[in-house]
Amino acid sequence: MSISRALRFGALALCLAGASACGDDEGTPQGAQAQTPGGGPGGMGGPGGARVLPVEIGTVQRGSIARTVSVSGVIEPIRTVGVNSQLPGAVLQVLVEEGTPVRPGTTLARLDDRELAAQLRAAEASFQVAKAAYDRAEQLRDRKVITIPEYERDRTAYEAARAQYDQLRTRIGYATVRAPVAGVVTEKSVEAGDVVSTNARLFAIADISTLVVRLGVSELDVVELEEGDPVRINLDAYPDRELRGRIRRVFPSGDPTTRLVPVEVQLDPTSAPHARPGFLARATFALATHDGVLLVPQSAIVGAQGNEAVFIVNDGQAVRRTVETGLTSLGQVEIRSGLQEGEQIVTVGSNTLRDGMSVRAVSGGAAAPAETEARNAADGAPVGAAAPQRGGAR
Repeated sequence: MSISRALRFGALALCLAGASACGDDEGTPQGAQAQTPGGGPGGMGGPGGARVLPVEIGTVQRGSIARTVSVSGVIEPIRTVGVNSQLPGAVLQVLVEEGTPVRPGTTLARLDDRELAAQLRAAEASFQVAKAAYDRAEQLRDRKVITIPEYERDRTAYEAARAQYDQLRTRIGYATVRAPVAGVVTEKSVEAGDVVSTNARLFAIADISTLVVRLGVSELDVVELEEGDPVRINLDAYPDRELRGRIRRVFPSGDPTTRLVPVEVQLDPTSAPHARPGFLARATFALATHDGVLLVPQSAIVGAQGNEAVFIVNDGQAVRRTVETGLTSLGQVEIRSGLQEGEQIVTVGSNTLRDGMSVRAVSGGAAAPAETEARNAADGAPVGAAAPQRGGAR
């Protein structure tokens, strides 16, 4: 054998010896068993390699639920009274502004009454003359000095003079504009110096001791409402505060065009101070209340309508169970059949579960990784790895 051929055989022997000592290209010794990320052979975090998903778990509870309907309306005072001028003339004084609280009889404005005052003085003088003539006629009648027709003439003149005097005295009283009811001045349409006519609107007074919301409710829902039923009220002005009210009255007839029936809701005394007339309110009515029924969070329901199901937790495994649902309200769902009170169910993370998968309970907000793990598994990435980037790195 030549020297060059001997050198080539020696190099080949050294390469074979090195390969047997170093194993494969990734540094894994030959004969060693590959481990999957998460535990035993082929596992993903559970015994025997089963993937364990973190979920939130809740309990089936018994309670009350009601179908609800929300309707928007505007808060109004229970009554608003318009104050009109009962005399034509110039306005001498305006004594109130918008927002001024008033009582019955409070002076709001004064009109020019000088012409009426002169007429009243003339009527009063005529009345005094007629009264004196009537008094003399009574005395003369008793003494049979005058005839009955003469007595009736003086009595009639006296009655006419008194009526005219009373009329002018009443009219001059209208020159002082007074509040007819207690409340708050919400509108002022006149200023000092204006000349107004008879029946001209001067002020509006609102009785805000009671605030109401008048709403139009569908004829399909109003049949389930009664006077005194509680109502939840939310205002845009206070989005985080819930007010209380009660149905004050349900109107006897509805609008034939819209098929809506007016319903008047009165705010409770404890809620009324937070509201003002003109605020937009959303009233929520409770319809068809069911008491003593099984309730689960709405997030626990999976499947399409008519094929709803939940996952119950049994010995660390999620078992899919078909249920029959009823009313849904405020994030709760009524369960008519399929569950028992006190059973443990998956409330968050059920969308990524399959029947028989292993689960572990976590606190609120920690079940989100379950969805990431499911996506990673679908993409071929190990559990706990970051989701693969789409489109490559840039």
